[in-house]
Amino acid sequence: MSRPAPLTFYEFFAGGGMARLGLGDAWSCAFANDFDPLKAATYRDNFPDAAEHFREGDVWALEARDLPGRADLAWASSPCQDFSLAGGRAGLAGGRSSAFFGFWRLVEALAAEDRAPRNVVIENVTGLLSSQGGADFTALCAALAAAGYRFGALEIDAAAFLPQSRPRVFVIATRDPVPPALTGDSPFQTRAVREAQARLPADLAARWIWWRGEAPGRRNTTLAEVLEPDDAVAWHAPDKTQALLAMMAPLHRARIAQAAAGGDRVVGGLFRRMRVEQGEKVQRAEARFDGLAGCLRTPRGGSSRQTLVVADGGQVRTRLISGREGARLMGLPDAYRLPKAATSALHVIGDGVAPPVVRWLAVHLLEPLLNARTPEAAAA
Repeated sequence: MSRPAPLTFYEFFAGGGMARLGLGDAWSCAFANDFDPLKAATYRDNFPDAAEHFREGDVWALEARDLPGRADLAWASSPCQDFSLAGGRAGLAGGRSSAFFGFWRLVEALAAEDRAPRNVVIENVTGLLSSQGGADFTALCAALAAAGYRFGALEIDAAAFLPQSRPRVFVIATRDPVPPALTGDSPFQTRAVREAQARLPADLAARWIWWRGEAPGRRNTTLAEVLEPDDAVAWHAPDKTQALLAMMAPLHRARIAQAAAGGDRVVGGLFRRMRVEQGEKVQRAEARFDGLAGCLRTPRGGSSRQTLVVADGGQVRTRLISGREGARLMGLPDAYRLPKAATSALHVIGDGVAPPVVRWLAVHLLEPLLNARTPEAAAA
């Protein structure tokens, strides 16, 4: 029996190729793009065939002729900084948030050539659902509808798969007939998703799909299990640790004291937050010991790089998270090649999508949808 041909995809804002890793071997990348030189170098370092399909540069510089064939899927994890879609076709003058329309104009151009991707996935921060009172999400849905797509959204936290709290929204759009088995209830149809759908005007709401999908089984890894050995990493000097502990409010100091008094090794995440206390802004250090890291971000100095706190045998130590640990928190294999500097490695992965979440979408929605043999699909 012959093996079916791989499903094809374009990966926009590809970064280090994490959506590609999540899709897996049943998929073939026909085109990938990113404008960031460090991310582009990391992509090339991890995918030997990058010379055949990867294009470094701004998405606004691409044309439909740069994209081969007709892809089964276009994946876009567009920049989320200052995300604005409503009236967002300003091009380069519009800043990073307008990058979505740099991508979308390509989809529209492909549609004009009868080459529109059969399916589109748009991944972004959950604020997309509510920004500008929902106007941004409505603008996105209007763009999808105008190009002939039906659509729905799921809000998935990577914590269901990995020891990292990383909620993201995934808008899944299709031009294909949707098998009834792929619609229904899902725990990822969160309150925010339902409220966003309820705000849509009637013509867009009529194109909505309630994508089905059960949550994965119970996660069996914790933050402590992805860490490097203690003797392989650099720890803060004791005075640095004490300075961080001094920034804690009483509740968090009590958590640290309880962890230290227990005698067993306890690993947690430590985060610096601005809080308002008695009418004044105060920077606080806050700890969590629930087995999860906080959401990884692209480090730009200050408090954006995560700190770990370890209580063991009555001693409390702190240190910064390493690049490899960050990669494991994203679900990347240790064979994945990272930039040598930790800040550079975290820059690549901090904007990425968690591959296990992509794999879940591929298995539960994308592959069944694309491989469905409905009468309409057979005639297409």
